[in-house]
Amino acid sequence: MPETATTYPALAARLLARAPSCGRVRLVAIDGPSGGGKSTFAARLAQVLAGAPVVRSDDFRVPWDADPLTWWEPFERTVLAPLRDGRPAVLRRFHWHREAYGPPEEIPPAPVLLAEGVGAAWAGSPAAYRVWIEAPRELRRARVLDRDGPAFADAWDGWSVREAAHFAADGTRDRADLRLDGTDLAHRLRACR
Repeated sequence: MPETATTYPALAARLLARAPSCGRVRLVAIDGPSGGGKSTFAARLAQVLAGAPVVRSDDFRVPWDADPLTWWEPFERTVLAPLRDGRPAVLRRFHWHREAYGPPEEIPPAPVLLAEGVGAAWAGSPAAYRVWIEAPRELRRARVLDRDGPAFADAWDGWSVREAAHFAADGTRDRADLRLDGTDLAHRLRACR
């Protein structure tokens, strides 16, 4: 049964008490539909965890018309495999607006790694803890179009259908340790039903 709402500090303590799931690292998978609040939540939780590294599905090239798990294989190869072996990972984050990869960035085997994005908590994820975040569709769509621009409206609509099919087939929401309402995650954590 998923946990109820909590505070960021209480959640951080709970995560640090978990057994590692990827070498010495506790992988925390933050998943849910696009525009739901995953990035906001991950940034806030990373602060409370004293700067825990965050890797996002958006750090990989995933075209709007692609399978939502397109990013998983490069994430597994470049981040999870080295961390599992006790080595630092090296990631070149993809910059969507420049259509280019950034410089190599080292990610140490920290106590907690936050993986954020559609598909982060899928059945094959070695997550120590899974967080599901959702918000009403129209709010999510408005957030995405505000971030990416109205020219992406049709692309987002198609993506929304593919991610919903992925979540239904995978049962991602039902597997979550914590389910949150992403309407306002900046100040408090509120459980969703």
